[in-house]
Amino acid sequence: MEISAIWAVGLCLFLARHGIEAEASYPSCRNLQSNPTEQPYRTAYHFQPPKNWMNGPMYYNGVYHLFYQYNPYAAVWGNITWAHSISYDLVNWVHLDHALNPTDPFDINGCWTGSATILPGEEPVIIYTGADTQNRQVQNMAVPKNISDPLLREWIKSPRNPLMSPTNGIDANNFRDPTTAWQGPDKVWRIIVGSLINDHGTALLYRSRDFVNWTKSQTPLHSSNKTGMWECPDFYPVSTRTGVETSVQNADTQHVLKASFNGNDYYIIGKYVPETDTYLVETDFLDAGSDLRYDYGEFYASKTFFDAAKKRRILWAWIQESDSSSADIEKGWSGLQSIPRSVLLDQTGRQLVQWPIKEIEELRENQVTLLNKEVRGGSVLEVPGITASQVDVEVSFDFPHFKEAEVLDPSWVDPQLLCTQKNASVKGSIGPFGLLVLASKDLTEQTAIFFHIFKTHNKKYVVLMCSDQSRSSVRQDVDKTSYGAFVDIDPLREKISLRGLIDHSIVESFGGEGRSCITARVYPELAINKEAHLYVFNNGTQSVKISRLDAWSMKKAEIVPTNRRRNSHFN
Repeated sequence: MEISAIWAVGLCLFLARHGIEAEASYPSCRNLQSNPTEQPYRTAYHFQPPKNWMNGPMYYNGVYHLFYQYNPYAAVWGNITWAHSISYDLVNWVHLDHALNPTDPFDINGCWTGSATILPGEEPVIIYTGADTQNRQVQNMAVPKNISDPLLREWIKSPRNPLMSPTNGIDANNFRDPTTAWQGPDKVWRIIVGSLINDHGTALLYRSRDFVNWTKSQTPLHSSNKTGMWECPDFYPVSTRTGVETSVQNADTQHVLKASFNGNDYYIIGKYVPETDTYLVETDFLDAGSDLRYDYGEFYASKTFFDAAKKRRILWAWIQESDSSSADIEKGWSGLQSIPRSVLLDQTGRQLVQWPIKEIEELRENQVTLLNKEVRGGSVLEVPGITASQVDVEVSFDFPHFKEAEVLDPSWVDPQLLCTQKNASVKGSIGPFGLLVLASKDLTEQTAIFFHIFKTHNKKYVVLMCSDQSRSSVRQDVDKTSYGAFVDIDPLREKISLRGLIDHSIVESFGGEGRSCITARVYPELAINKEAHLYVFNNGTQSVKISRLDAWSMKKAEIVPTNRRRNSHFN
């Protein structure tokens, strides 16, 4: 994590085993997850700390542990520690005492991003970046003080720290964010660290037999001359069926390499050869025509972990504010976590698919269903009977024909630019159609999540997905960037689907069953709490049909201090 930037620090997640009783971490805090009167932008079911600035987590064995970057003193970046929260279901959380504080020469200027690895014997180990007395970035280790403590409340730093230092031409300002380690068939551990070498974004590879003495490989795992510094890299195997443990390598898996740069999380898919530690890809970062991202909106510094209990790989990311720093200070907090997503390889092998974890559905209530509703061109249909400020909605669309689809200009290669030019108010033929979320009654405020279908000169169809924030708030002092992505589906053979998770100031959108995802931060002034509405709209000339729409009001998640005995979630 760069000292000068308010960027994220990587994520991991960490499972632990037994019940939950601990001393109070924040005895003066209440459940601030949603206070509609005073905090219209504070979320109800996304993870947030009780106050101040935050942006990342980690992982272990049985109960879920969330270790995340946190400023205990202010709602801006600085004084970075590792805060610690626990959960049984990745939805409801209890805060514990901080796990790591910047107190030693090797991390006195900040305990930054890191990852957890479970060693043989179920022993968790954390490797993290510290900013030392000279503000150099170095890699350190910490282990639980008491391995028998089911909550892993206390951690001790290794007397051997730092384990990895920026030597032999490594820039001390660009050497951070170690990944979860994996073990090769030779029983040697590997780990990668993000760097910038000769203006190449780089994943430096280190090896160790004992997890203490690490040697840098002469060649990196991968690098690119098209990117800047790689923050928060991640490297893991994927399959089309289930999640895969980090050290597994076989003929059925491919490997994902993710790097955070240019404000986004990009990934590539390739084959890892453990015998030679080479990573073979056909399409690299930012190659012509390639733009694989986890999410095309506000989504950064993500990290995955393997959930052994449910055989799934979970992805989590930091979502920053799109408000000003002064507004963050005024409201007393900044940043939140995305809803955890399960990750699989698409059946085509060309990309990943992501979907909110099943547990989030436990918060659903008051279901509303619409079936086979025609939405004519230029019309808007309200979805009644739900709490539109915190809602989960799934909708799929049918079309009578596609002959009237507009021709896609070959120069329209940038979906974000195309969404900006052809926003929700620009009439087309088949589209724009989709959802208006966090909308005021008179539609003065609205965030439009929509699709637009085009055809190419060779008679194929292209589906554009947009998140249009241009009318999201009457405020003029907030970012209203619109985002866009092409969705890799054939509308002739499958319905066009959209899922939206709306939570006061965040909108997470999943198009095409999770093939394209867009996350936005919005700050309405009118469409807050009970004044928020949800609509289906069609601003194209051709009618579309709602094949099925299901919407649920979402209950609040519990995110509370540990000085109060929990309800059934935590007993």
